[in-house]
Amino acid sequence: MKKITVLGSTGSIGTQTLDIVAHHPERYALDGLAAGANSALLIEQALRFRPKRVCLATEEAARAARAALPQEIEVLQGEQGLVELAGGGDADTVVTALVGSRGLPATLAAIEAGRDIALANKETLVTAGHLVMEAARRRGVSILPVDSEHSAIFQCLNGERREDVRGIMLTASGGSFRDRTRDQLRGVTVQEALSHPNWSMGAKITIDSATMVNKGLEVIEARWLFGLGYDDIGVLIHPESIIHSYVEFNDRSVIAQLGLPDMRVPIQYALSHPERHPSPTERLSLAELGKLTFREMDFDRYRCLALAYECGRIGGTATTVFNAANEVAVERFLRGEIEFLAIEAILQQAMEKHVSAFDPDLGTIAEADQWARRLAASL
Repeated sequence: MKKITVLGSTGSIGTQTLDIVAHHPERYALDGLAAGANSALLIEQALRFRPKRVCLATEEAARAARAALPQEIEVLQGEQGLVELAGGGDADTVVTALVGSRGLPATLAAIEAGRDIALANKETLVTAGHLVMEAARRRGVSILPVDSEHSAIFQCLNGERREDVRGIMLTASGGSFRDRTRDQLRGVTVQEALSHPNWSMGAKITIDSATMVNKGLEVIEARWLFGLGYDDIGVLIHPESIIHSYVEFNDRSVIAQLGLPDMRVPIQYALSHPERHPSPTERLSLAELGKLTFREMDFDRYRCLALAYECGRIGGTATTVFNAANEVAVERFLRGEIEFLAIEAILQQAMEKHVSAFDPDLGTIAEADQWARRLAASL
């Protein structure tokens, strides 16, 4: 029985993780759950799965949970409570599925406590990849990717020597506006941007998919997960989202991982690795699909992706600023304050104004993060 703590249990990845737990009650038990302000859903989850502890972001939400849950379930609150939940308890694996950079301190606390990390929060590596990977190495902790693309690369590399890898290719659906020109993006609505053709995801990541920021974050994350240079990480548009990514080796062999676009597959593999268990998902039939299509990435069309590569190559706090400015810009777009194309304009201006600090500690990262947020809110 593997004990699991889920950070971000009420979000898309969190709820699908709990679906896996419910499908395999003989294999998994919940040790802890954390959510933002959605106390109603967290209370429902806690009553069903009976974790020892839960955490909510706000006092109001925590108060509602304390009133509704039995006394044997401890209710924590806020950022400190999140760190306590991740670093304490008896969990073997911590699923980090929080949205944005707020997952970093909790992830580091879980690593220091010796828990394996099922990583769905890509911003953790984008903002502090050097600190996270060094801590994981020092503590002997496994970082198991949950993103479908990184899970695919991770699976393709099983049993392979890293020195035999020539490069990796991350596939991208193209997002909600993949068939539109840049001119056709002017004036698009929030609802249009949230209509992803393939995946069921939260609002922030769906917008990031439309701008291709999400793929840019994944490129930066892949650099840390697999120890590759940016010239060895490519991106290919694959509208069907069946080939989740692939690896090319020095002998020109290519190994790819395929499957229907269902996040429960990579989530379950991160929990069960190195074993593979029956999945509650549908089987892939290539005959029914008939064909798969691909397009070269157009960096002029998807300028945010080009900017992500640039930030990655600069290094230091450049990736922190890219991520923080994007989080604020996406929030502003979702609230109707700015147009869709203003997201990339804000990112561009933030990077032009930022002077990167190299090999930053957590304090420097936090300062760069806050600077970028203030700037992005004012542009």
